[in-house]
Amino acid sequence: MDNTPSTVLVIKSMNKIPDYTPEELKAIGDCLQERYGENIPFEQADIELRLSENDSQVTECPAVYWEKAGCHFIVAKTDEVQYFSQFFYSNREQFGTGKPFYNDLLDCVLTTLRVQADHELQKNNAKD
Repeated sequence: MDNTPSTVLVIKSMNKIPDYTPEELKAIGDCLQERYGENIPFEQADIELRLSENDSQVTECPAVYWEKAGCHFIVAKTDEVQYFSQFFYSNREQFGTGKPFYNDLLDCVLTTLRVQADHELQKNNAKD
């Protein structure tokens, strides 16, 4: 009989967040077209996010990124039908919508666009 301890390999199954579907990408493009009145190119990317304040690990999430008039936007898919967004001008100027996650992609994109437009308006009024 062999007296060496047996090694058990435990594989933690990590659920990969699904990529954006063609329908989701079209919906984002349509929102941007409606908001800006022109075709706004966007890119797909993978970003790392802490999905809760208590997470010590980051999770890789599919995201969509675009830029308009010096402002950068990110909408990340954090679950099959859950989304996170933010817009930023620099590393020091990053903004969210006040809501950590959305269960509706269009609500997420439209709210982000509205909050950013309100921010621009306030910023321009402060200059006057």
